[in-house]
Amino acid sequence: MPRRLTLSLLISLLLAGCQSLPERPLPTVDNVELSRFMGDWYVIAAIPTFLERNAYNAVESYRLLENGAVGTTFSFRSGGFNGKLKRYHSAGYIKDRKSNAVWGVQFIWPFKADYRVMYLTTDYSVTIIGRLRRDYVWIMARRPSLPYSEYDRLVDLVAAAGYDTSKLRKVPQQTAARRRATATNASVALP
Repeated sequence: MPRRLTLSLLISLLLAGCQSLPERPLPTVDNVELSRFMGDWYVIAAIPTFLERNAYNAVESYRLLENGAVGTTFSFRSGGFNGKLKRYHSAGYIKDRKSNAVWGVQFIWPFKADYRVMYLTTDYSVTIIGRLRRDYVWIMARRPSLPYSEYDRLVDLVAAAGYDTSKLRKVPQQTAARRRATATNASVALP
């Protein structure tokens, strides 16, 4: 437990420290219907925090809490598809109730990290989450993969928002069907 508390404190300090003096406004969506935004999001690519640099099968999960906050769980396999399962919990607090697109995410009290819904498809299948400092960004989808053309378009949106896209890391995602096929017949080549 002390290790987890120390790690949470370090994450909070790192993210809170990155909030000073934004260069320019970061565009956000006009409205996020929170109930539709809840659920699992596969991390397709990110400019990662130090925790997620070696993440595989990364998933961000959201759920509405009774107090109006958003419970978040970030889970991934560390270092490979069979790596140790890591899970981190935090709480999101809606800062802009008019749009629901600007949040503060708290790993440990009293520090809240900046979190902004920059892009969201009308069917709530793809989103881009960013920060004013343009230090971290996450491209996420309801599916574990995206067509190359759609991914490229999303990277262009990230670049247009002022991010250095050379820092983007695609997050390896392996579906349950692919994991089962690999486990049962290692000699089968999968696409």
